[in-house]
Amino acid sequence: MTELYSKRIKNVPKSFVREILKVTEDSSIISFAGGLPNPKFFPSEEIEKATALALNEDKDHTLQYSTTEGYKPLREFIANRYKKKGMDISADEILIVSGSQQAMDLVGKVFIDEGDGIILEKPAYLGAIQSFSMYQPKFTAVDMEDDGISIEGLKEALKDKNNKMIYTVTNFQNPSGITYSKEKREAMAAVINDSNVIYIEDDPYGELRFIGEEQKPVASLIKKNRLLFGSFSKIVAPAMRLGWVAGDKEIIEKLTIAKQAADLQTNSFSQRVVYKYLENNDLDEHIALIRKHYKDQRNAMVEAMKKYFPEGVSFTETEGGMFIWVTLPNEFYTEDLIDEALKNKVAFVPGSCFYVDSDKSNTMRLNYTNCDAETIDRGIKILGELINKFLNR
Repeated sequence: MTELYSKRIKNVPKSFVREILKVTEDSSIISFAGGLPNPKFFPSEEIEKATALALNEDKDHTLQYSTTEGYKPLREFIANRYKKKGMDISADEILIVSGSQQAMDLVGKVFIDEGDGIILEKPAYLGAIQSFSMYQPKFTAVDMEDDGISIEGLKEALKDKNNKMIYTVTNFQNPSGITYSKEKREAMAAVINDSNVIYIEDDPYGELRFIGEEQKPVASLIKKNRLLFGSFSKIVAPAMRLGWVAGDKEIIEKLTIAKQAADLQTNSFSQRVVYKYLENNDLDEHIALIRKHYKDQRNAMVEAMKKYFPEGVSFTETEGGMFIWVTLPNEFYTEDLIDEALKNKVAFVPGSCFYVDSDKSNTMRLNYTNCDAETIDRGIKILGELINKFLNR
């Protein structure tokens, strides 16, 4: 059977997070692994009302095939939110996709031939590594600094003319939790504007800032060949599988062709339901509620780590988003800790999942949004005890 599989699929890794979610279906497991929004803040009743409205007002169109580009009122809503942030993006420059994960796949189809170069952050979002790997590229990983990607590293990577795309998560980066500073955004934009590359800014967490000031998207500083990904998964509900790509109209047209071949359209029922929800509710008020509680959960995890983690272990104190990045002393690999953690009913994601050039790492990603403060304290205490034993064995 092996010889029948394509070359593409043979080298694409499984998603560790998707696999470990199977383990964490056990309710006794304290999971810091998946990037799951907290279901307590899903607008369930409002979505139920929006569903009824969508069906009652126009059931024939709501249940019918629709355009590949996406429901126009929904695209106009997204465009208007960008305009409020100072970005002049029209509805015709937006494509609705089945989550931003599909956006990556479409970009791969449109731009990446086997052997083409993609520049990623180091560490990088594992979903991007997996998605782009389907197209057999050559990855170049550039180190992350405390305020974003290394500019010198980026300049060095761009000397290789085989590199044709840059992918970044600039707000509360997955996995590190780092947010790019204003200075770093401007410096990176200047470098990219002097290069002939596609720039992708994936921004699923930007609305989840609860400390500090909002930063302009890097894409707003790029003159051409830029794409900005967004998602309703973190601010409405992930089950809807609704995201979008905003960018240059010529690129959006090519992505639309690729989407026509892939799935014809994003679920039009979900699009109309979400639009009805947005039309009849205050999204900013809902986001403010999420921010308040996520800040409390983030603070609970930070305080617990300060209390229970041994000396020599460091971690990011993120200003928003969903993750904290933990670093152990060198040569202590978190891949060697995960089995013991699971035996003790705690799950996390080992850092190696987020690197394209390493199967061992002294780092781990922890999610704080899907546990209450008491559970976070209990889980971090267990993890702290295990780390302490691990470092002293």
